[in-house]
Amino acid sequence: MTDYATLRRNMVDSQIAPNEVTDRRVLRAMGEVPRELFASEAQKPVAYIDEALKLGGGRVLLSPVTVARLVQLARIEEGHAVLELGCGTGYLSAVAARLAGRVIGLESDPGLAIRARQSLATLGLGKTKVVEGPLEAGYPGEGPYDAVILSGSVPEVPERLTRQVKEGGRLVAIIGETAPGRLTVFTRTGNALSGQARYDAPLAQLPGFERAPAFVF
Repeated sequence: MTDYATLRRNMVDSQIAPNEVTDRRVLRAMGEVPRELFASEAQKPVAYIDEALKLGGGRVLLSPVTVARLVQLARIEEGHAVLELGCGTGYLSAVAARLAGRVIGLESDPGLAIRARQSLATLGLGKTKVVEGPLEAGYPGEGPYDAVILSGSVPEVPERLTRQVKEGGRLVAIIGETAPGRLTVFTRTGNALSGQARYDAPLAQLPGFERAPAFVF
């Protein structure tokens, strides 16, 4: 039988902590959430390697280090409202729920949304909610949010998402169209987001954010 608890401790100690993830709350949350629960049966034995896991349809469960960095840069505090765009099977939402007041996971793929609800319900995370809809539209109905996390890569952040971040709040995403992407944290000031690129990160394209084709006359 696979000892997932030991694999989880090793993930935190040997993968996450040495890669500039220093927030003890994030490290504790990563050590508490069973990553294997959010992987397919075939992937469970490799759930704790530092690689993205394929979810189907071009979507992935981001690597543990990428998840930890996204959550740390979001600076989630107790009582914060968090929106995750592209929650997939719900892993990052589960980690964020250890820190936040409430978490909404938005997912455009109905099959992934069902898996996320099942996994989060198994953990008894009542402060999380999974909703379905186009990722690029966000979920303004329960915003604005203290933190918005895009669990994948986009070429740029659409302006409509700016209005869903509270004043002084943060949006974190992987920005780029050619590898490597740049894990970037944006802070809202007024009606604008000011960004700071922090780390290289593998691309994991989220659907709905593609640039409109340019026409040449």
